[in-house]
Amino acid sequence: MAGIYVHIPFCKQACHYCDFHFSTSLKNRDELFACLIKELILRKDELANETIETIYFGGGTPSLLLDREIQLLISVIRGYYKVVDQPEITLEANPDDLSEGRINLLSLTDVNRLSIGIQSFFEEDLKMMNRAHNAEEAKNCLSFATEHFENITIDLIYGIPNMSNERWKENLQIAFDFGINHISSYALTVEPKTALDNFIRKGKYPKPEEKVAREHFEILVNETKKNGFVHYEISNFGKPNYFSKHNTSYWLGKKYIGIGPSAHSFNKTHRSWNVSNNNKYIKEIKTEKLPNEIEELSIEDRFNEYLMTGFRTIWGVSLSKIKEDFGETNYSKLIQNAQKFISEGLLSIETDADNYKVLKTTKKGKFLADGLASDLFII
Repeated sequence: MAGIYVHIPFCKQACHYCDFHFSTSLKNRDELFACLIKELILRKDELANETIETIYFGGGTPSLLLDREIQLLISVIRGYYKVVDQPEITLEANPDDLSEGRINLLSLTDVNRLSIGIQSFFEEDLKMMNRAHNAEEAKNCLSFATEHFENITIDLIYGIPNMSNERWKENLQIAFDFGINHISSYALTVEPKTALDNFIRKGKYPKPEEKVAREHFEILVNETKKNGFVHYEISNFGKPNYFSKHNTSYWLGKKYIGIGPSAHSFNKTHRSWNVSNNNKYIKEIKTEKLPNEIEELSIEDRFNEYLMTGFRTIWGVSLSKIKEDFGETNYSKLIQNAQKFISEGLLSIETDADNYKVLKTTKKGKFLADGLASDLFII
C-alpha cells in the first residue's frame, strides 16, 4: 500500500509562525494546477506495483481550489494509479473557506476526510498568528462540517505565550463538544526567518517557554484520554478507527509520492523533494522534467529515521526489525545505549500484540521522543 500527497502552494495570507512553502499571489494558479496534473501523469510508473490507499491534499491552503478542480485531481489519480475501492481522501481546509454552501459541495466530491486548521478558538491567539479566520468562523465551520463529514481532524496549537492552562483546556473542551474524532496538536515553534522569529528578535513578542508547552502537552494527553482518544503519535490523538491512515503510513515507512512544489517523496531506499519555487516548478514540468533532488538513504539514515518515527508512535521500534534490517551489531549497540534511558523511566521494552519485543517511549519520555531518538542515532 502507498499514498499520494498533493501540495497546493497558495494561501490568502502568511501565518506568522509558518515556514511551509506557499505564495499569496495567485497569478500563476491555473498554470500550476495544470502542472500538478502533468506531474501525476509523469510519475505514474513510480508506484506501478503499489496500491494507493490514501490521497492527501496539503499546503498551503488546498481549500482555495474549486471543488471541480479537487475532483479532477482525484479522477486523474484514479485513472493513472491503482487505487483501493475506498481510499482515505483528506483535504486540508481553513475555516474561512468552509461556509455551509462550500461544505455541502465538498460532500458531493470524493473527499471523505477534512483536516481543518482551527489552531485556536480564541480571537487573541488567531490575531497573534495572523490567521485568515476568526473565532466565530472556527466554530461555525465545525457546526456545518460535522453535519456532512464524520471523519474530521482539527489542528490546535499549544504553548502560545499568554495562553493560560485554563484557556488551553477550554480550547480542547470546545473540540470535544463538537464531537471531533481526531486532533493534531503542536507546540508553537519559532522557525527561522518567519515573521514570528522577527517579532521575537525585535522584542515585539515574548518567546515561547518550554515549561508552558510541557504543561499544555500534559493537559492535552490527559484530557484527550478522558474523552476516549488514543495518543497514537506524539502530536496526534484519534478515537478508535479514526487514526490518520495517510500520516500513519509515513510513520510506518510506507512508500509515497509528493506532487507539487516542495513536496517530498519516499520509496524506502531513496527520498526526493521538489523545488520550493512555483515558477521553477512550472517551467520544469512543462518540459516534462521532474524538478526534484534525489537522496539515496544510507543504512545509517534508515536506522536513524526508523528510531525517530518509531519513538513518536504507540507502535514503537521493533527490535526484531532492527536486528533483521540493520544487523546484530547495531541491534546490540541500540540495546546497550538504551539502558540509560530505560533506567530513567523514559524508554521501556514491551511485547506487542504479535508477541514481538518493541522499544517504546514511556509516558514520561513522550515529550522528549525526538531527543531520545537523536541520542541513539548511528553517527
